[in-house]
Amino acid sequence: MGVPIRTSGGRIPDLESAELIIDALIGYSLRGAPRGEAADLILQANAAHVPILALDVRSGVDAGAGAVHGPAIRARATMTRALPKQGLRGAAARKHVGELYLADIGVPPELYERPPLDLTAGLIFARESVIRLW
Repeated sequence: MGVPIRTSGGRIPDLESAELIIDALIGYSLRGAPRGEAADLILQANAAHVPILALDVRSGVDAGAGAVHGPAIRARATMTRALPKQGLRGAAARKHVGELYLADIGVPPELYERPPLDLTAGLIFARESVIRLW
């Protein structure tokens, strides 16, 4: 795609020249507050005057409980996949979510109908592969 990829080495010197920051540092594996280089990168991203798009779960936010651990990404928008995560709806986490979008990753509707979900989801993505929730 022609997108330059750089490793951070702990510091991103030209972050202000970016058009968009994509947050995919920490996902479901979050246990407590981010530490070390991940925490440093979150602080740098939040300090930049650049929009942030979080993928699935914002770094620093617990996807299940919605607890916000410091530091946490403050995203302009979050693109979650398949179904919205429980933790995205909590008041504390919602401040960090920004606009919330749901993206199709090809989950068959029958899978939603099985336990433990037991949902009648129908064809959620019949018209669009990305849906704005709020």
